[in-house]
Amino acid sequence: NRDSPLFNSIGTLRISDNNLVIFGQTDVPVWSTNLTGGDVSSPVVAELLDNGNFVLRDSDNDNPDGVLWQSFDFPTDTLLPEMKLGWDVKTGFNRFICSWKSPDDPSSGDFFFKIETRGFPEIFLWNRDSRLYRSGPWNGIRFSGVPEMQPFDYMVFNFTASKEEVTYSFRVTKKNYYSRLSLSSSGLLQRFTWIETVQNWNLFWYAPKDQCDEYKECGVYSYCDSNTSPVCNCIKGFTPRNPQAWGLRDGSDGCVRKTQLSCEGGDGFVQLKKMKLPDTTASSVDRGTGVKECEQKCLRDCNCTAFANTDIRGGGSGCVIWTDEIFDIRNYAEG
Repeated sequence: NRDSPLFNSIGTLRISDNNLVIFGQTDVPVWSTNLTGGDVSSPVVAELLDNGNFVLRDSDNDNPDGVLWQSFDFPTDTLLPEMKLGWDVKTGFNRFICSWKSPDDPSSGDFFFKIETRGFPEIFLWNRDSRLYRSGPWNGIRFSGVPEMQPFDYMVFNFTASKEEVTYSFRVTKKNYYSRLSLSSSGLLQRFTWIETVQNWNLFWYAPKDQCDEYKECGVYSYCDSNTSPVCNCIKGFTPRNPQAWGLRDGSDGCVRKTQLSCEGGDGFVQLKKMKLPDTTASSVDRGTGVKECEQKCLRDCNCTAFANTDIRGGGSGCVIWTDEIFDIRNYAEG
């Protein structure tokens, strides 16, 4: 209840009419789970589970599917193991994390981290209405823009894109290991891991990390590489649209094609390695197509600008196609 809390320190949390309700000092309801009716046959109970999920359930039904309400559906600034970030497609319900307003004010801040389902799903960090950072799409192992997400022996990452849901979650597989993903009040996405021996949360990973993590740091048909100077580089076969601005370290105008496509069979591709895939919001996805068919499909369409696998495991499968200008690409030293 972060945006309309109690006026003072006197309040009660109790079950009323099969709902969890917070009452203020004068017994006025301040917040409620707001569930209506439903087929509850026995009294309801509220229970804090071992994974940190606070649930309201039918006292005769401890099946996880029988939960009437759960706190994991309403994250604040932190994603815990087994919590889901993303969409329930059937109900249109979206779970996302939102920063605190300041380090000592837990009300809703300006920063959001939420899944975009259009095209090939990926997660965006927002500052109100503007995009700050993009995870890149899930490639079967990790998000394309997070090379640090190598598989660990104590943590499993899970991304699901189905008719029922588009969600990301993680779980920890070893005892006495703890991890959380948090969004700070200053807009930094951080993964912390608990170090038992020193009793401390260790900063494991954070984003945005450098200039190349900034969304659209370089314009269309260019890629960002933090090891080059300037950081913006035209893709092979392209040249700066505005050489003067480019020379002044402003790559926002991007690059243009040196030679126009013939669209009559003489065109080909250049392979870009160790790249964060371009923004995939407007791309089209066919998970049943292989890389060879994907290439042919792209060659047949003169509007097609690039293609890639949707899944890099086992030699690659699936097909994602861009038919518009490509942008927000970056190069990695490895991965």
